[in-house]
Amino acid sequence: MVDFVDDVRSLKPQVRFNRARSVGRVHRQYAHFEQQLVLSSGAALSPFTIAYETYGQLNPDRTNAILICHALSGDAHVAGFHTDDPNEQPGWWDEAVGPGKMFDTDHFFVICSNVIGGCQGSTGPGSIAPDGKPYALRFPVVTVADMVQAQRYLIDSLGINKLFAVAGGSMGGMQALQWAVDYPERVKTVLFLASTPRSSAQNIAFNEIGRQAIYADPNWRHGDYYGHTPPAAGLAVARMVGHITYMSEFSLESKFGRQWQNINAPGYSFDAEFAVESYLQHQGEKFVKRFDANSYLYITKALDYFDISAGHESLAAALKGGKASFLVISFSSDWLYTADQARELVNALPADQVEYHHVTAFLGHDSFLLEVETMTQLVGGYLRNFRS
Repeated sequence: MVDFVDDVRSLKPQVRFNRARSVGRVHRQYAHFEQQLVLSSGAALSPFTIAYETYGQLNPDRTNAILICHALSGDAHVAGFHTDDPNEQPGWWDEAVGPGKMFDTDHFFVICSNVIGGCQGSTGPGSIAPDGKPYALRFPVVTVADMVQAQRYLIDSLGINKLFAVAGGSMGGMQALQWAVDYPERVKTVLFLASTPRSSAQNIAFNEIGRQAIYADPNWRHGDYYGHTPPAAGLAVARMVGHITYMSEFSLESKFGRQWQNINAPGYSFDAEFAVESYLQHQGEKFVKRFDANSYLYITKALDYFDISAGHESLAAALKGGKASFLVISFSSDWLYTADQARELVNALPADQVEYHHVTAFLGHDSFLLEVETMTQLVGGYLRNFRS
């Protein structure tokens, strides 16, 4: 079903914390591979490790697995609480994964892995190379296709022949689409959320600004900063730029407007006097505590390279022969990955293979994370119908 009529939704984020329906305490797992991972560039990575988490139970015939792919700043910890985390911070999409939730763990076995090139347990530029030193910029450049190939090794190791669904928002949607093209026999359905079949010039431009901020930090040392002070200032600026693209003018204006950060403003200085300035600085400071600057470079470059139609005459040609059914969702206020980009994918797919919803939401690109009730209705409903 192709639906081009807007689904009008609420103006406010619908995130609610619900410990009772949480998957509870989880732990990070690691899959180690001695095989060579031959990359799109022609380089090879060996050995390599994939960090991942699982939720729910795999059924006896191993047909109920859903792979959730994370976005640029995400990781494998999509839900629950880490067993070794005293602060009990829930996963980045905790409201979506659990009993009775969007990805219902009463019925599905949910997997989420950290991408190759990342910094949360999977092999990346901060990992130790075979010579005993961090890879740094010796780490080979990776693409979304390489990330998916590494995930395929993980899925093989779990004994899963075919995934019930591959799901993701933003960069996660790119990975889900890549799965459908590279491994058409192994994916039953694709959940493509707030994403694009190819990175636009605007997408590449914003990523380059972030990379240049890291390069300009004197602590970057051409990537060789391990064991030294990391380029925190550059990475924080990169995060601030990126974070703006995840929001909308409405969300920024409604949340901050021209509010002062304290009652003494204006102080006629270059301090963070506006609330929005302080907010962005806080986002940058939080990010540098959990993310590696070199990983940011590698992952944004993978985003830039992404074009699912590359090497084909058209997008339709790239998708020809695919067997998966698609749920595609776009958001009216998402100016990072627009509705036009989503419809480009929808129009290239056979009409009987795709269900499309364009949601009127006001929170920008992050709507796929924040509009929980809407997403549960659309995604959860789609999975229930597809399961029955």
